[in-house]
Amino acid sequence: MPELPEVEVTRRGLLPHVVGRRIADVTVRHRGLRWPVEPELEARLIGRVIGRIERRGKYLLLECLPAAGAEGLEVDAAPGWLLIHLGMTGTLRVYPEAPPPGAHDHLDLVLAAAGDVAEAAPDTAPIVLRFRDPRRFGAIIWSPLPESALAEHPLLRKLGIEPFDPRFDGAWLHRHTRGRSVAIKTALLAGDIVVGVGNIYCSESLFRAGIRPTTAAGRLSLARYEKLAVAVRETLAEAIARGGTTLRDFVGSDGSSGYFQLDCLVYDRAGEPCRVCGTPIRQIVQGQRSTFYCPHCQH
Repeated sequence: MPELPEVEVTRRGLLPHVVGRRIADVTVRHRGLRWPVEPELEARLIGRVIGRIERRGKYLLLECLPAAGAEGLEVDAAPGWLLIHLGMTGTLRVYPEAPPPGAHDHLDLVLAAAGDVAEAAPDTAPIVLRFRDPRRFGAIIWSPLPESALAEHPLLRKLGIEPFDPRFDGAWLHRHTRGRSVAIKTALLAGDIVVGVGNIYCSESLFRAGIRPTTAAGRLSLARYEKLAVAVRETLAEAIARGGTTLRDFVGSDGSSGYFQLDCLVYDRAGEPCRVCGTPIRQIVQGQRSTFYCPHCQH
C-alpha cells in the first residue's frame, strides 16, 4: 500500500500542475470508499482554487480557497481542505487529456487556470486530476477547518511526529517507548510515535540500525535509538528520491513507477544472502505483516 514516500512522491508530482488552478468541475462516480463521499462534495469544491498541497502522514491535504465571484461558489465562503488517503491501491494521476474512465476511476477534478492567482500553473489548458482505487480503501473527505485547527481533525490528531520534523531524533523514540514491551517493529508501525515508517521501510530501517525487529521497544538504549532515527530518515529520503516503491499498484502522478524496491537490503529477500555479511535473510510474521531481517547483522 502507498506509504509516506509514495504519498510524498505524489504530492511533489502534483505541485507544478495543480497549485493555483480553479476547480471547474467535479465528477464522483463511486461514493462507497472507505468512508462515503459526501453528497455535497461537488457543490463545496466547484469554483475553489487549490492553494497548497501538504502531507500529514499518509494523507494528502489540498487547500481549497474561495475565488471571489466564481460561479457556483459564494464570495465569502471560508477556505477548506480536501483530505485524500490513497488506501491500499489508490493513485492520483494528472491528465492533460483524460482517457475514458475505467471501473476503478472514482473521482475526477477538472482544473482550469485560475487566471488571478500569482502561482497559477503556466499551462492554461484544463487538466484532469483523477483518483483511482481498485479496492476502494482510500478516502476523499472535505474539512472546513482552518489551518490552525486542521491538526485536530479526527483523522489527524492521533498521528505521531513526522520523521523529517527537526524534533524527531533518538531521544524522541527513546522517550516514547519507555515501559513498552511490544516489539520495536510493531511500535514503529503503529504510527502514534512517528508516522510513515510502513512495513517495507520499517524492515529496511531496522536493518540499517542493526536492530532485530522482535526486540522489545522499551529495552532499546538511547544510543541504539539514535542510530534508528538516522536510519529511518535516510531510508525514507532515499525512497522518495527513487520515486517510492512499486510492488503492485503504485504509480506517481505522471504514471511512473517507483524503484526503491531495487535497493532493498532485506525486504522481500527471504533466503537470499545478506548484502553485508552473506547470511540468508529470514522472514517472520509480526502482526499479520511480513518482516525480513538478517540474524547476524541485527541483534
